[in-house]
Amino acid sequence: MDITVTAEEPKDSKLVATLTVPAADVDRAIKAAYKEVANKYNFQGFRKGKAPRPVIDSMVGKQNILADATNDVLAQAEPLLLDQLDIVPVGDVDYGENLEPVAEHNDYVVTVTIDLIPEAELISYDPVSINMPPAEVTDAEIDQQLEVLMGYQAHYDEAEEGAEVATGDIVKVTVKDIENGERFAGDDRMLMTGSGMLPEALEEALVGMKVGDSKEVAFEMPGAPTEDDQEPEPVHVVIDVTLNEIQVKHVPELTDEFVDSAFGFENVQALRDAVAAEIKADKDQHLPSLKEERVIVELTKRSELEEVPEDYVKQVHDEIARQFLQDLQAQGQTVDSFLQMRHITMAQLMADMQEQAAEHASQSIALDALARHLDLQLTEDEVKTEFADVYGVKDVDKVMADFKKNGQMPAVRQTIRRSRAVKWLLDTAEVTEVDEVAEKRAADNQ
Repeated sequence: MDITVTAEEPKDSKLVATLTVPAADVDRAIKAAYKEVANKYNFQGFRKGKAPRPVIDSMVGKQNILADATNDVLAQAEPLLLDQLDIVPVGDVDYGENLEPVAEHNDYVVTVTIDLIPEAELISYDPVSINMPPAEVTDAEIDQQLEVLMGYQAHYDEAEEGAEVATGDIVKVTVKDIENGERFAGDDRMLMTGSGMLPEALEEALVGMKVGDSKEVAFEMPGAPTEDDQEPEPVHVVIDVTLNEIQVKHVPELTDEFVDSAFGFENVQALRDAVAAEIKADKDQHLPSLKEERVIVELTKRSELEEVPEDYVKQVHDEIARQFLQDLQAQGQTVDSFLQMRHITMAQLMADMQEQAAEHASQSIALDALARHLDLQLTEDEVKTEFADVYGVKDVDKVMADFKKNGQMPAVRQTIRRSRAVKWLLDTAEVTEVDEVAEKRAADNQ
């Protein structure tokens, strides 16, 4: 099919274009529509597939045949339309409410309206500035990892008489349900403070208590999932807590002898060297993606677009959800098992996806703005090369032809332009190395 497309200048994220399909392609579509009906139904007096058009018209209706042919013409033409315009639509192409059917021996001309991904300008197109952890391992990072390792070797002893609960202690408590606190009620319940697993109000109430103390504690808890997956109403909980026992965490001293017995290293330095090697390997693997994430975040802050349209966020959300389900299926998981493993509700999962979609949509718009500013034009050979690299195919021409037939090439070119914009950001970014672990440890110790 050899279509002709003329487009107006986009306005308010909408593009109006005129699509013309040659009469020869229209006639082929009409002929195919008649043939399909002739082969599908039995017409008295005629062998299957041999009924003439007047008979089919009288039995099926000519307008129905032309309607089928029109749908076929547009189904073939739409991918070519998008490819010529090189656009990724938001939602479906709008052909108007009163779409005229095709007519034999006539070009088919139709005006279409296409919603576009919104364009935005950036307040600056200069290279971004970001902070990054050092590429080399720091003492603070090693110390932090050693503290985690030594935490696994800790033991708990009953606190001295008169001691107060401190963050990190394990406590035994008796909990009485006053209002909606059935899940907490019980005698000698063991709770770990500082674990992040307790409601904040309960955590705050426990710290500072002495054995024998009692407190009434009130807080909000998430409600049960609703049938329509809406965010459930919070539940007000009131419980009475009596402290029965405090167990204090004791971490062994990090000595050569302990390192040898617990970890099998000759001395502390040998353990530090091994930990440093693990941290370095992790940095080599993850720092590139962290840098990419940070440069994109900084670029997105420069966008002058106040709000991303809901339709585009929804489209991105659907893509994220589709990829999520594909990943689960590849791992042999179900959505229910994923929710149970993460201890979250469907409503919480959907809210997280919605947040991801809004963030990704904003970032995509910012990258598109940078790509336009950099005038990142693509030759057909460049598209072929990157297509082969990304999709790992041998017969690039055949696969690209299939993508074009399905209207997917604009999305491929869009992805390549965004990738090049990211590369420019990475190559030009002003990076300041900051020992973030050391800064956080210092802040925590203040």
